[in-house]
Amino acid sequence: MGCTPEGVANALRGAAAVIAEHRAELIELDRAIGDGDHGENMNRGFQAVVAALDGAVPDTPGAVLKLAATTLISKVGGAAGPLYGTAFLRASTVVSNQPELGAAEVVAALRAGLEGVQARGKAVEGDKTMVDALLPAVAAAEKAGGADVAAVLAAAAEGAASGAQSTVDLVARKGRASYLGERSAGHLDPGARSTALLLEAFAKAAR
Repeated sequence: MGCTPEGVANALRGAAAVIAEHRAELIELDRAIGDGDHGENMNRGFQAVVAALDGAVPDTPGAVLKLAATTLISKVGGAAGPLYGTAFLRASTVVSNQPELGAAEVVAALRAGLEGVQARGKAVEGDKTMVDALLPAVAAAEKAGGADVAAVLAAAAEGAASGAQSTVDLVARKGRASYLGERSAGHLDPGARSTALLLEAFAKAAR
């Protein structure tokens, strides 16, 4: 099973529904160690993506990802907009104009998204950011490599979930949470959590 433009659009609609469902949770997580707006910003951004897709679904998966990127960059405030926007933009560039995405293209898109986030936010593993969810997600996806799209995304979602959970014990070294120093430990990073939620939604859509 490959990802058609409509398939990618449906995955983004599913992601928007999951973000809306967990909006309050993301707000609470961000209130503990950030400025409390992550859930609201992410929800607004993904609702805007859905509205854009309702207008018209672009004709390639890459163009759908690019639409998501530009919408998130313009609609999501804080650090999340540029970071998620860059991830989707890099993913769209690497899959280029292909009419359908197979497992290999999905793995390449995830890898490109991670590299975009790291280039933009300069975060590394252990900084208590979304990178702590993305790195194990990409590693798991690459390991599942030859499998189908659903298996690749299921592996990525699992990697992201355990990666996000690992941020609880970390002391933040990036972003607003880093101002708290040691007090940032004991809290789940909101960006890592939203990354895990998105990958979970994509995996569900692929199933």
